[in-house]
Amino acid sequence: MAWIQINTIVDENLAETLSDAFMEAGACSVTFEDAKDQPIYEPELGTTPVWKNTKVVGLIDAEMDPNDVIATVTAMLPQISAEAYKVEQLEDKDWIRAWMDQFKPMRFGDRLWIVPSWSEPPEKDAVNLMLDPGMAFGTGTHPTTALCLTWLDQHTPSGLNVIDYGCGSGILALAAQKLGAQTVSGTDIDPQAILASQQNAERNHESIHFALVKDFDSEPVDLLVANILAGPLKELSTEFDRLLKPGGQLVLSGLLETQAAELQAHYATLGIQLNTLQTKEEWALLSGFKN
Repeated sequence: MAWIQINTIVDENLAETLSDAFMEAGACSVTFEDAKDQPIYEPELGTTPVWKNTKVVGLIDAEMDPNDVIATVTAMLPQISAEAYKVEQLEDKDWIRAWMDQFKPMRFGDRLWIVPSWSEPPEKDAVNLMLDPGMAFGTGTHPTTALCLTWLDQHTPSGLNVIDYGCGSGILALAAQKLGAQTVSGTDIDPQAILASQQNAERNHESIHFALVKDFDSEPVDLLVANILAGPLKELSTEFDRLLKPGGQLVLSGLLETQAAELQAHYATLGIQLNTLQTKEEWALLSGFKN
């Protein structure tokens, strides 16, 4: 099926309004892109991050007339002239296959492989986690996920009770389970994450309890892994302290290397010493023990 893109660059105050206008005009989807290389590392929870200069891209069926769409959008937003919009014909190809081709089997540490559900494991006798990325975060491609997976491979959770807090696709919970954990549970604030995690557990023939944060409860565990963001990691410190046994181990990622020292100091006030720092690109992982 062929598609047409219509895009323009606006300031952050108009991005959401233009997105709504595109949808009203018949667009199948609208995406935001950074127009000026302005990274957004840590948006506020529950918000849609936009850039000061945001490229708004509306996708329409090639059978629609892009001039009609632009005319409709311009009528709703006259402050953006019709000449500001750029129209591009997209190549007609199998977009699902193109998306699937982005994900290849990946190895973490000595024996852990993350294998897309449509691929064959490269090493049959390795610890293979079959994953469908779905709509939830967590495929192993992001540096913080890679740091956590490598840590789990190097520090076998065999016989431990484990929580994956902010489970995303369930990738860390499944890795812990396949690496020998006694029990594993996972939680997230996003219902889609819980659904994706449950489906990935079924795909791997593993029994793991996943629940939304509002419904999640657990006895203190031996190991808690949280790959979120620095702000939530700080806000959740007392909850993590409650969920850890004395002597329990805490692994935190999703933070920038420049944020590590502040988190270490904060957790030290609770008696949790995060003494080990590992980095990948500009991202970091902290690990340590509760006194």
